[in-house]
Amino acid sequence: MQYETSGYFRATTIYSIDAEMGNSYAGQLKTTRFEEVLHNSIEASLRSNNIVPRPVFSQLYLEAEQQITSLEAGRLENKDDDEDDGSESSSPPIPYQMKPPPEGACTNDGFCQSGRDLRLAFISNEQMEVPLGFLLVGVKSPNLPDHLLVSVVDRRFLPDDNGRNALLGFSGNCVGCGEKGFRYFTEFSNHINLKLTTQPKKQKHLRCYLIRNAEGTLTQGPLICWKGTESRGRQTSSSPNTSLPPLCPQGPGQLAAIDSAEPVLSGSQTAITTSQPTGILADQALPPLVSGAPTAHYNGKDCHRPQLSSSSSSSSSQPAKNVNRPSVIGTLANSGPPKKRHKGWSPESPSATDTAKNNPVPVSNGSKADSGSLACLSQPSPAGPLLSPLATSEEPVAVPDNLLKICRTRPVIFKGHGSLPYLCGNVNDVIISPLLHSCYQNSQALPRVYEQYGASPIQPLSVEMMILLTVYYLVQLAPDQVPLIEDLEQVFMRSWRESHLTEIRQYQQTAPQVPPQAPSQIQPVTPAQLPWLARLAASSSNNSVQIIESTNTLAEGLSETFKGLVQGKLVQTNFVVILCTSASRGTESCVVVTGKHQARALEESMSTPIESLKEINYELATGKAEALRAFFSSICPDVDTLLEKFYREKSGHVCLSSNPVLSEETAKQEWQCSEFIAEWHQMRPIQLAVARKLLSHVCAIADSSTQNLDLGSFEKVEFLISVPPSEVTFQQIVLHLWSSGILLELGLEKFCMSKKGAEQYVVKLDSEAQGKIDAFIQKSRVNPYTLFILVHDHAHWDLSSGASGPSNSPAGLVDRLLNCREIQEAPNILTLHVTSFPFALQTQYTRVSPYNEIHWPSTCNNDVDLYHENTKYFGLSELIESTRSGHSLPVLRYDSSFQAMVMALGERFPKLHSAVIRTYVLIQHYAVAMMAVVGLSQMKKYTSVETLEIIQNLINAPEQCPSRHGSMVLLRIPSVQLAAVAYERLCQVREKLGLQQQFEIILGSPNTALSVGKHFLEMLKTWLKIQDADWVPRTYLELEALPCILIFTGMDPHGESLPRSLKYCDLRLINSTCLMRTALEQELGLTAYLVKSQGPSEKVPASDLTESDMEKLSSTDNEEEEEEIAMEAPNSQKRSPVKRQRSYSHDSAASSRSLKVSTFCTESTPAAGSSGKHLQSSEVSNLDKSAKDLDKNQLESILKGTINESSMSCDPQTRNTTGSLSKSNTVMSQSAPKCPRAKSLNQPPIVLLPKAVYDVITSVDSSGLPKSTSFLPHHLVMWASSFRPLLSKIMTCTEQSLYYRQWTIPKHNHMDSKNMAEGKTDNFHPRRLLLSGPPQVGKTSAYLQFLGILSRMLIRLMEVDIYDEEEINLNVMEDSVQYHKPGAMWPDVAVFNRLPFDYTVHDPKYEDASPVYSREHTFSSEGSSRKQEDVYLRRRTTRMKLSKYAAYNTYHHCEQCHQYMGLSPRYQLSESALHAFSFSYSMLGEEIQLYFIIPKSKEHHFSFSQPGGQLESMKLPLTFDKNPDCIKSPIFTPTTGRHEYGLFNLYHAMDAVNHLHILVIKEYEMAAYKKYWPNHILLVLPSIFNGAGIGAAHFMIKELSYHNLELERNRQEELGIKPQDIWPFIIMADDSCVMWNMVDVVPAGDSMSKSSFPERNVSLKHILQHIEATPAVTQYGLCGMRKWSSRRSTGQIREPFSHCHLHDFVLLNVDLTQTVQFNQNRFTCVDVDFNLRAHSAGLLICRFNYFSVMKKQIAIGGHRAFIIKSKVSDVPANIPPSQYTCAPDSKHTFLAAPAPLLLEKYLQHTSHRFFPMSLKNYAHPVLSVDCYLNLGLEIAVCYVSSRPHSINIICSGLLFSGLLLYICDSFVTASFLKKFQFLKGATLCVICQDRNSLRQTVVKLELEEEWRFRLRDEFQTANSKEDKPLFFLTGQHV
Repeated sequence: MQYETSGYFRATTIYSIDAEMGNSYAGQLKTTRFEEVLHNSIEASLRSNNIVPRPVFSQLYLEAEQQITSLEAGRLENKDDDEDDGSESSSPPIPYQMKPPPEGACTNDGFCQSGRDLRLAFISNEQMEVPLGFLLVGVKSPNLPDHLLVSVVDRRFLPDDNGRNALLGFSGNCVGCGEKGFRYFTEFSNHINLKLTTQPKKQKHLRCYLIRNAEGTLTQGPLICWKGTESRGRQTSSSPNTSLPPLCPQGPGQLAAIDSAEPVLSGSQTAITTSQPTGILADQALPPLVSGAPTAHYNGKDCHRPQLSSSSSSSSSQPAKNVNRPSVIGTLANSGPPKKRHKGWSPESPSATDTAKNNPVPVSNGSKADSGSLACLSQPSPAGPLLSPLATSEEPVAVPDNLLKICRTRPVIFKGHGSLPYLCGNVNDVIISPLLHSCYQNSQALPRVYEQYGASPIQPLSVEMMILLTVYYLVQLAPDQVPLIEDLEQVFMRSWRESHLTEIRQYQQTAPQVPPQAPSQIQPVTPAQLPWLARLAASSSNNSVQIIESTNTLAEGLSETFKGLVQGKLVQTNFVVILCTSASRGTESCVVVTGKHQARALEESMSTPIESLKEINYELATGKAEALRAFFSSICPDVDTLLEKFYREKSGHVCLSSNPVLSEETAKQEWQCSEFIAEWHQMRPIQLAVARKLLSHVCAIADSSTQNLDLGSFEKVEFLISVPPSEVTFQQIVLHLWSSGILLELGLEKFCMSKKGAEQYVVKLDSEAQGKIDAFIQKSRVNPYTLFILVHDHAHWDLSSGASGPSNSPAGLVDRLLNCREIQEAPNILTLHVTSFPFALQTQYTRVSPYNEIHWPSTCNNDVDLYHENTKYFGLSELIESTRSGHSLPVLRYDSSFQAMVMALGERFPKLHSAVIRTYVLIQHYAVAMMAVVGLSQMKKYTSVETLEIIQNLINAPEQCPSRHGSMVLLRIPSVQLAAVAYERLCQVREKLGLQQQFEIILGSPNTALSVGKHFLEMLKTWLKIQDADWVPRTYLELEALPCILIFTGMDPHGESLPRSLKYCDLRLINSTCLMRTALEQELGLTAYLVKSQGPSEKVPASDLTESDMEKLSSTDNEEEEEEIAMEAPNSQKRSPVKRQRSYSHDSAASSRSLKVSTFCTESTPAAGSSGKHLQSSEVSNLDKSAKDLDKNQLESILKGTINESSMSCDPQTRNTTGSLSKSNTVMSQSAPKCPRAKSLNQPPIVLLPKAVYDVITSVDSSGLPKSTSFLPHHLVMWASSFRPLLSKIMTCTEQSLYYRQWTIPKHNHMDSKNMAEGKTDNFHPRRLLLSGPPQVGKTSAYLQFLGILSRMLIRLMEVDIYDEEEINLNVMEDSVQYHKPGAMWPDVAVFNRLPFDYTVHDPKYEDASPVYSREHTFSSEGSSRKQEDVYLRRRTTRMKLSKYAAYNTYHHCEQCHQYMGLSPRYQLSESALHAFSFSYSMLGEEIQLYFIIPKSKEHHFSFSQPGGQLESMKLPLTFDKNPDCIKSPIFTPTTGRHEYGLFNLYHAMDAVNHLHILVIKEYEMAAYKKYWPNHILLVLPSIFNGAGIGAAHFMIKELSYHNLELERNRQEELGIKPQDIWPFIIMADDSCVMWNMVDVVPAGDSMSKSSFPERNVSLKHILQHIEATPAVTQYGLCGMRKWSSRRSTGQIREPFSHCHLHDFVLLNVDLTQTVQFNQNRFTCVDVDFNLRAHSAGLLICRFNYFSVMKKQIAIGGHRAFIIKSKVSDVPANIPPSQYTCAPDSKHTFLAAPAPLLLEKYLQHTSHRFFPMSLKNYAHPVLSVDCYLNLGLEIAVCYVSSRPHSINIICSGLLFSGLLLYICDSFVTASFLKKFQFLKGATLCVICQDRNSLRQTVVKLELEEEWRFRLRDEFQTANSKEDKPLFFLTGQHV
């Protein structure tokens, strides 16, 4: 404590000096209290878990001895206010009114009147024009206290360094709008919107100069020295990167140096005299009281604290001039109390905000600060070395010779603050690291990070505080713990954040006008206090951390450190912190790492993995590692000698019970093990869920408005899977691919091919991959209708940029291959990245959108199993949890004995790489363990418990299985050369011990195939039931149940999966120095495992404890004692010692395993167990002592370790293990041996880690996550800022992705570094997905399943459900007359006139409709039992692939039809016009007004009175026009409820020819159809038709078309065109017509029956142009085609043309059908009714039988849009048809449905009540006059027309069973009805629009003469009066 005492004495002496110069501090320090507070605070900080130091100085200032009265304080404050205002009189300020701004000018604060931003924080990076002689100046605005405004001011009007020589007036320019020549500051202040209430003065508002820092950013520079400010002490300051720390001399001895420095600073400065009283020095040492205070205050007077300015500053501060006394301060920094408190330091206070930018905020540990909180005045240090004007050339520091040999380590020097001295001499024995310097630098960038969020500028941590925090951090490290920069950064961040939050809280709690409270709780650390505070902190470190204080430079401290190392004074010291607080150089520091373990780890961590491998290879090649083997032989029995002796004695055979000669009985038992199940490709529910998530994301890309993926245009899926250059990974993916059957499903292979065929779909990303990638790209170009999926598996491997190295370099190969322009721009290639570690792909410049990320879901939510899995994933988090959840034997462990041996050897061989040492030690342990198991029990003491357990299980486990199934041991050795050494040595030892048949040793290298011995190969073939003689395992999965040691090598794992027989994961050799999240987690990912969920996976099962007990019994050599223990102790007692012995310390994982052997000895000899526990706990702590002076005896004792101490105490003699195992088996289990593999499936593998990695993994940070999560994700990325928030434990995967996207930036050699967004918010690739999930969780099967369901979806998109129904009523007698020749192209009118009309309806949709009577046809009397409402649901459909001539709905969007659909940028949605079109119709008795919505692109189809004027007509072509690229007939498609699903896209169906297509819609659906079909013409029906049916739409189409025909005839007649030459046809098409087919007639001789009729798909253009070219086509009334059916018969199409009913797609001659009307009130059977009317009018109805139309099943909209429901809400919606009618004037429930619809539905389902005699009586049909109504399938209808000269069926001799009159017109008379005869009892139904019409009809038609009526037989539809119900009357024939 000598240093501490002396430092403390100096401090207290300074503080106790009387203030001779008039100093009046608020309080004096009390010596005793100061010491107590200081020591207690520091000790509490050191013992606390929180390494942020407590507020050491918060208690240093005690009660004030001299209080400043409130009156004095107020007087001082008022005086300062006056000075601030620049007013020289005490009179109140004169109110000032600003000139009003010009009209329209911007008046926003921070902007000029031209609206340009002037705020420094927002324009600091912009280039500004600064004329010669002008300077950039910061202007203070009273309304923006947190901002400075930028202006350009003539330097002549600004003062010099002495505050003088400024011209009166003003001259400046505006940097915003560029306006120049402001001659008055008043004018300028108006222009920049200062909005002042007092007279504008430049002295008050022009605050500071603005300068550019090293990054080119404009920052605040020195304050402008206006008149008087030198006496008020305005602190000059430069930017944070250029300012110097304050000069804080500590004693009189330093005065001379400062005095001599004065003339150097400025020639005009007053030299300081050495005769000044020493009390000035006391002033210098006094700390400031108020945060950010730039000046000292003495008795109300001011004293300037100038500062050295850097070379980049535009001005330097000058010595202060005090009015009351001569200046004696010179350049001494005064850190006294503040000049004033600035009204409570509110956030609005300009001084507070100005000074806060350069003054850091101190750290407090959870304590709140009040308004007067103390802060540190230290300035941030510059980035580069700082040399004061005094600096002279320093002598370099000489590194002593033989430093490495003496110290057995290379010290690591961390550069801190200031410049590091030059080193000379033996510089190879020291390492210089810039990590700490970078960490300090990053902390200085903190304010800039937070300023962008608009917060007030906050000071970073001071230099002294960062150094003190560093010391605190080093002190709390464990003796063997290596410092981590990540931890130190978090210390800085937590410290800064705590201070930051405190200041914000202070600002919020302090009112602007309230004076500050008592002195604050926080005190700064000054340079004078730093050394002894650091010593106090280090005093509790037991000399682990030493503080060396240098007087002048760091060179002195380094020299002293080297001297101490050479003299052996720093043997117990791990860290030396060198401090230099020279007044001329500021505070400088560096840290020298002298601890052997720490220095070695830091040295190796500075090398890249490739450099480390090179060093390892060099040491192996030069034979340096052989010294280890020689050393092993010297401290333990020579292994090679013992092996040779053992081999000679046993003659190469070992008589182990676990190695019997296979007899016939044993061979038979090999088939008895039922535990072996090899599943290469197993699909689990969660994998299917992930595949569906992938599919949904692909669909989201396709559905987005960006049009980046057109799924509708793809017909199939192909893929290519890229994997890292690992042969095992390549074969593993091939195995999954072959087992999944995905190639067969995708149609890529037709037969079950071999694995060799699957290899063409997988590519290794090596030098030979270019060919496969090029072929893949070429195939994508040739097949534009194939979607190619490029799967980038293990995507985090090789993220190097392809542009950063030569083209033939392996680095960057992935970037060059997968990110090439051809793949990125191909519209049919979608890239899927698959990885377990996506962090490095989630940077600020990532190519993957966050919306295209798919994260593996959690299997449970609130303890609910979401996917019902029979397995549970056991990954990293579960491994960590196993160490905390009370496991008796944790799954995650480390080997303390191995660690101790490695550390001891590391100190003895400092020049060897630690990886070499660790590998050789582990090889020795494995070799010795094998020797111990086979009987050389004396070797047990030379291995570790963990290694011995591994070998015992490996050799003994197959004994317990009848088939000899064993377990795998994974030995991870990253270095290929070291792995080869281990493989060779272990094989040698195995063969010498005769264990060749017991287990295999396999070298797993990325570049080579697996090699398995013949014996084990035969075993695998037997287990896998493989008959192929040439089969060899190619993946690790195929090594299932093989007892083996897999030496897994390679720098990084490449995605290899391990079998379920993996029991031990030995990761003791992984790199523990290069700690990055991806590197660490991918190593631990090898241990991930799927545990069967039947047994608990989190805890070791009880059955497993029994097995472990059995293994531990075999680890001792006293078989009699084992039997006694096994027989006497029950199971609970056998297991309980394991739990009791579990240590609660941090080393529990090691101690619990180390005590395994002694556990069972405890029951007989308790003292032995306790002694073993004591030895184990003290072992690690004694390792450091052993490092002092190593000799063979000490190393030998370490080698023996715990086993020697614990096991020897209870083993009086040693025996062969052979008998012990067999006997213990007999005792433990009397039943037949069970395969241990069954138990291992219920538990994860045991993982062994290096101690350093174990500590990192199991320790958690403040967020609750493992410390490893806060590491840098990847070596190719860097943090955007060190002061970032930590990942939170509650973050989802999506939130973690967003975290990395915000806080990581790719380095220049990262593949995404060039992916910067140029003028965009992002630069994501639109067809790129990222699938992330834990390692070994099943991602491969998930994305293979995704390929399958994607293919099925594309097929589904390319297929539709087509109605495939055979025509009905084909049992009628067919006419045997052939009217047209087969294959005739067009009908002959003369011949067609002779064709009889077929009254029978053959359309299958009318299967349940009433048959139409004709004398030629006979019908079956059975009828159909199907209900009408079930017809649609039961109609037969078939799946059919869409052809290239199909019609599409709105979801189809390909490149070809973008313009057609109006998706082209040239056609905006608003570019359409609404046009009214009116015409009168006598039947309606009023004028009809329709509306056309016509897009601009379709206006050429119409005629207007003038451009943009009144719509006159729709243009029609001429009959003799022959344009092959045009369709003459306008197409009308009535539709309702199908704006999304209607097939209105006829672009492909029309083969892209010009056509006119009009959608006929209802008024209330206009907006929806306009939105989805912006480029289609819409015909909007009048609102009165909103509730009408299809009959109304057809009626309006036909009437409009005829009216338009007349208008066109008139218009074109004026052009000389004859009226008969105008094209009279229109097309009325359903909205579900999807494709059109044509039958080709292939004759076969003269016999028609032998001809074939193949059918092919053709375009609608072809069919329409063919029909329109029909000779004399204008003589036909209607033309159409049949409905497609796959079951058509030859007889149906033998006649090319038919005279029959037409449906669905009809060409209508509006000229000939002028007198034939559609019934506008009809909802059903509209086409049948119109066909009968047209035929009765004598019109020709021609059906082209060689053409057919396919109709798609659309389950939405159409006639199902009419739902019959009650008007009363509480009545159920399902209303039976019998309720559709009621008696007039009854209290029946009215229905909300049109009356005609109710009537039609009622008659369809209940007409048997009206016509009982007509039921199944086809010979006596119901006579229906002028209409066809559906009366149900069992009632036939005979249609007759009442029109004169109409064609009707011959009814002579025909007796009708009923009469139906539906709203009769004037042509129906009594005489007309008397022509027909009726059966007696026949029924009559008369339907009219109202009751009055009903009675008039009865009277007019004289119905009462032959029909009998009853009053109760009158009915009406169930409509209310306002809905105009229909009335009908029934009667009976008499």
